[in-house]
Amino acid sequence: MIPVNADTRLFCVLGNPVSHSKSPLIHNQAFADHQIDAVYLAFAPSDIQKAMDAVRQFDIQGVSVTIPFKQKVISFLDKIDAEASSIGAVNTIVNQNGVLSGYNTDSFAAIAPLKDVQISGKTVLIIGAGGAARAVAFGIHAHKGNLLITNRSQDKGRALAARYNADFYPMEAIRHLRPDIIINTTSLGMTPGENVLSCPEDCLTSETLVMDVVYTPLETRLISAARQKGCHVVDGLTMFIAQAAAQFELWTGILPDTKKMRHTILTHPDFQTQ
Repeated sequence: MIPVNADTRLFCVLGNPVSHSKSPLIHNQAFADHQIDAVYLAFAPSDIQKAMDAVRQFDIQGVSVTIPFKQKVISFLDKIDAEASSIGAVNTIVNQNGVLSGYNTDSFAAIAPLKDVQISGKTVLIIGAGGAARAVAFGIHAHKGNLLITNRSQDKGRALAARYNADFYPMEAIRHLRPDIIINTTSLGMTPGENVLSCPEDCLTSETLVMDVVYTPLETRLISAARQKGCHVVDGLTMFIAQAAAQFELWTGILPDTKKMRHTILTHPDFQTQ
């Protein structure tokens, strides 16, 4: 690791909760691999406005944004990328000489693992209506998938559904659906609530493709149930690494080795896969 000094560039992730995040692990390793004098930290602010003031005050060069700030942070940026603007959520901030620009790498990361799947014409159920759901919905819609939205807050869910002319279903009503693809974009099933099943098993058949954005634990209850039904599954680490690699490229101009990023997480002693 490069020693930290007064010239070390600072990067961070802003989220609450954020203690589970593996972003510091993979970004710090990538900085070391490419001999970049930088350090990446995790912060859990209660007030996103004050956090963004700190980003400016301390000249933090790049920021990952996660739950619950992906939509709220937009008000405190100087510029926003066209795709992030269309999505209505930001997960990446680049600080260039004090100008804070917002981007969204989640949409690309959600679609990348599905590149071998013919999304067009497929029925895709998105669980959630937050920042990650917005990014996933944007990507699925762009690839002409037929969207279904479910969410605990019906107002938020209906608003996202209306944005893409999709059908909304209350969560208690989805067990009768048989979508081709199910994508959980919520924190349901994440440690310490790993016993929560984000989608009824009734929705799953052996033909269903199931994707979960949760990666702690790697084998969520949804992923486990899907495997038992013979579904094709995409774990949360796949999307997480894809969006992180795209972030690193925005900050440094370097696309890191995603296979090494995954290996770094899976072999770390603190990572729990059960």
